[in-house]
Amino acid sequence: MIELGQHWEFIALAYGGTALAVLAAIAWTCIDAERTKAHLKVLEAARAARETR
Repeated sequence: MIELGQHWEFIALAYGGTALAVLAAIAWTCIDAERTKAHLKVLEAARAARETR
């Protein structure tokens, strides 16, 4: 087994924090994409309603 050294706790927390930040950014991007799609549908419906007048 690899010797982890005396700072293994800090290293593990740093990797864990980085992984958490990356996952949060991915989740935020996916959620925002869905919100943007929903907003775009509303705008397209308003445009279609305006064009039929």
